[in-house]
Amino acid sequence: MRSIEEYHHLVNEELKSFQSSLVNKMSLYDPVSYILKLGGKRMRPILTLMATDLFDGNVQDSVKSALGIEVFHNFTLLHDDIMDNAPLRRGKDTVHEKWNVNAAILSGDVMFVQAFTLVTSCKTEYLRAVIDIFNVTAIEVCEGQQLDMDFESREDVSLEEYLEMIRLKTSVLVGCSLELGAVLANASKQDSRFLYDFGMNLGMAFQIKDDLLDVFGDAALFGKQVGGDILANKKTFLLLKALQDANPEQLKELKIWLKINDSERSEEKVIAVTRIFNELKIREKADEIMESYYKKSIAALEQMNIDLSKKDYLKGFADSLMERTY
Repeated sequence: MRSIEEYHHLVNEELKSFQSSLVNKMSLYDPVSYILKLGGKRMRPILTLMATDLFDGNVQDSVKSALGIEVFHNFTLLHDDIMDNAPLRRGKDTVHEKWNVNAAILSGDVMFVQAFTLVTSCKTEYLRAVIDIFNVTAIEVCEGQQLDMDFESREDVSLEEYLEMIRLKTSVLVGCSLELGAVLANASKQDSRFLYDFGMNLGMAFQIKDDLLDVFGDAALFGKQVGGDILANKKTFLLLKALQDANPEQLKELKIWLKINDSERSEEKVIAVTRIFNELKIREKADEIMESYYKKSIAALEQMNIDLSKKDYLKGFADSLMERTY
């Protein structure tokens, strides 16, 4: 198995080649190049290469497909930003702000086609399986985004619905990234599926951890505004669990704060809602469900027919993702 840094280097080299192919083309491709240059951890394509390595496949044969996953991921971010009317992405203007909404939509569309072309740049014997995996995941991600939008206008969102939304919107692509790499290494269907389950459950744990860090994290370490989800009234695991568990007095106070969007009371709102979370032990309850998904992830890993050293490698990777501190 290679180091994370080596996988990252392989992805970046392929990305540079892809971006160079966009130079001096029509303006349609300028936003594509722009959003891909904004950076990111490149976790998903790294997982694809890691999975291919895990089953002793030729990593070079998986690089284009891995990059396709990254292009698809950035396509979803581009369109999400339009729907959320977000002004910034990774500290820079979003595509629709830098250009306009029409340009962002069309560039996103071509990114999806480019992603599909890259993902399916594989050996013919794996093509059918690769197409099936990618298409199912792409549809699920769209379904997750629709649920997320539906939740904005609903006051009766359940915890179960929220967990299904983050599974579709976020976690299935993590699972897909790993399953794709396994398929490209000719892994068995059983092992490929166990690897998918490992990634999907790890993605769930990772998202719940993200919800926790938004409220309880150190802003300098987290890289985002702490309390941002509270200020946006975002329906996270923490808020939905609090609404479910609150006594009548706490519920009344929570609902009052959900109606307050005065910027001058932002700090007061974050402090008040966080206090209610603490009273209800929401952090501990979120930690508990996060741990349950992590355990499901490791249970799937344990069932895979690979060397113990490779299982330890993957477990170490999972642990590194979950070690983000408060």
